[in-house]
Amino acid sequence: MVELSTLRVFLAAAEEKNFSRAAVRLHMSQSAVSQNIQAIERAYNVELFLRRGRSIVLSEAGQALLPMAREVMRAARLMEDGLQEVNNQIGGELLIGCSTSAGKYLMPALLSTFQQQYPAVHPRVKIFGREGVYERLLNQIIPFGVASKHFDHRDLECMPLFDDHIYLIVPINHPWATYGRATPDDLLDQPVIMREEISGTCETVLENLKGYGITPDMLNVVMELGNPEAIEMAVERGVGIAFVSEMVAARGLAFGRVKKVELEGLDLHRTVHMGRNIHYPFTRAQSLFWEFAKAQHEKLNTEIWDSLVNFAVID
Repeated sequence: MVELSTLRVFLAAAEEKNFSRAAVRLHMSQSAVSQNIQAIERAYNVELFLRRGRSIVLSEAGQALLPMAREVMRAARLMEDGLQEVNNQIGGELLIGCSTSAGKYLMPALLSTFQQQYPAVHPRVKIFGREGVYERLLNQIIPFGVASKHFDHRDLECMPLFDDHIYLIVPINHPWATYGRATPDDLLDQPVIMREEISGTCETVLENLKGYGITPDMLNVVMELGNPEAIEMAVERGVGIAFVSEMVAARGLAFGRVKKVELEGLDLHRTVHMGRNIHYPFTRAQSLFWEFAKAQHEKLNTEIWDSLVNFAVID
């Protein structure tokens, strides 16, 4: 019989597509992960993974086992949840898939407050792109997904979590820094640093500029970066101007390293959503967190900003 601990190793390896990353996630050695996988393969004379250098992919047998392994682990979590309720305890793992900005800035504030009420709960945040979060929710790999996108599917329930504003930031010695205002047409003469087009920030900015007849090819994009913190640093160094989330801009603004500029006629904002798959069976901790997050929508907009600025001043 396959042990639950071995199934947990198989699931981690299948989701991470790498034994080393699975080992880090499970706090095990890579050799221990390999030994667990090999034990199943030897016992049942199957090959679960195809090894391709350092990367791995599921074999046909592995793909067949994956959904069954997930069902078994869900049932085990629900049983553990039931046992904890007998002793009036709320605990277990709380896995959340997030897009980059939401995961780095929003979740720590939300989870720390939740964990104060339920200290036996162990949150784990995994960072994916927006599409990655969406796909994992649909496939019931994660119980919660957080991203700047409304999860529009009949199997998914979605709620607003945080109203995120997008700021145009410029270097402190930029001509716009003193006045603090510009028009959308003024952007055409400026070196611009952009996120990749699939990001929520970039999508929101380009959609709004379209209303002023400005298309991506009209912008002088001098650099494209996938990391929002790297964009803020590039603005500090005078490489160009950029649109970033208020969460990303908070520290630079608090330290006076960058300046915020208002674009006349543009109010750039996006809503960060939390979604769940209605077919994913929640544990007690997951149900409580969903209701907790729903009640936090109004508070988060003030608390997130205050915590970021306070951290910037202390740091």
